Amino acid sequence: MTISAPAVSNPLPLHHDDAAIPAAIPGAAPGTSVLRLPDSATLRARFPHETFPIGHDLTQHPLFALPRLIELARALPRDQLEYNSGNVGITQAADDTPTVDLEPAEIIRRIETCGAWLVLKRVESDPAYRALLEDILDGVAHSLGHASRQEADFQDIRGFLFVSSPNSTTPFHADGEDNFFVQIHGDKFFHVYDNRDHGIASEAQLEHIITRHRNLTFDERYDAAATHYSLKPGDGIFVPYLWPHWIRTGNSYSISLAITWKTKPVLWRNDGFVVNSMLRSLRLPQPDQGRWPAYDAMKIHAYRALRATLQPLRKSEGMRRLLRRLVLGRKANYYYREAGQPAE
Repeated sequence: MTISAPAVSNPLPLHHDDAAIPAAIPGAAPGTSVLRLPDSATLRARFPHETFPIGHDLTQHPLFALPRLIELARALPRDQLEYNSGNVGITQAADDTPTVDLEPAEIIRRIETCGAWLVLKRVESDPAYRALLEDILDGVAHSLGHASRQEADFQDIRGFLFVSSPNSTTPFHADGEDNFFVQIHGDKFFHVYDNRDHGIASEAQLEHIITRHRNLTFDERYDAAATHYSLKPGDGIFVPYLWPHWIRTGNSYSISLAITWKTKPVLWRNDGFVVNSMLRSLRLPQPDQGRWPAYDAMKIHAYRALRATLQPLRKSEGMRRLLRRLVLGRKANYYYREAGQPAE
């Protein structure tokens, strides 16, 4: 299925008329911070189990101007920055990803010509971005009939800002959260794949995505399960939890924002993946989640207790790096790799 937003020709139209539900941002300047969602019946039928197109009015927002992004890149700790060459394959081995020998702020300054892909992670650590993300999700919650994002079970709210050179590729991968993805500058071709039957990624592969690396091996046969979007500034989509996707930019540089959150079931499942992976690394075979729910609960509660004990240590970037390596393995800090260096 191919969708060229906003002129959408599929069973789920993107509404720009009075039938659309605006996810309004309280206190924002008029028209600067609004998601346009499908009509109420369609939204409730599709969310959060299927992808669908949305619209937004964030293209002129000052938080997404290049000078502001350079400022943000300079302020974020190193483990909230990941970047590499945009000249990669749809299938890309993480260890073989080509690097870019530039600092993050310089990549953004030269994004039109440097051939790079960069993500600013967890931008909610900046209060201005946090306020925007929370207001957006409050609006989505209201559109779903909830009084607040808390009532809608939108937890662990995070923002990821992607800055990419022209004709860059994001390899085939999946992410461990739900995501409203909005295109702010440039064109982007976004290909999303329904994996509800595990026909693309098995339970073991999903565990690897959560605990090791997000990339997957692509096969053209998967296109039978695909929805293809052609996104321009002002367009966006909903990407469900653990639905694989790959992306390519157009002939201009691209700025995009992923507005992500996790619900209680998603947090539970992700923690189950982590604890099972840890136990398997100790050569203790584990059943897939859901087979023995009481055993799952025992492991997950023990893991959460341990994590809470270690949480104060995570204030230090060095300790975060060490804990990731201890819990998730030798290559957990792959995004620290500099040009010409192997992954950890």
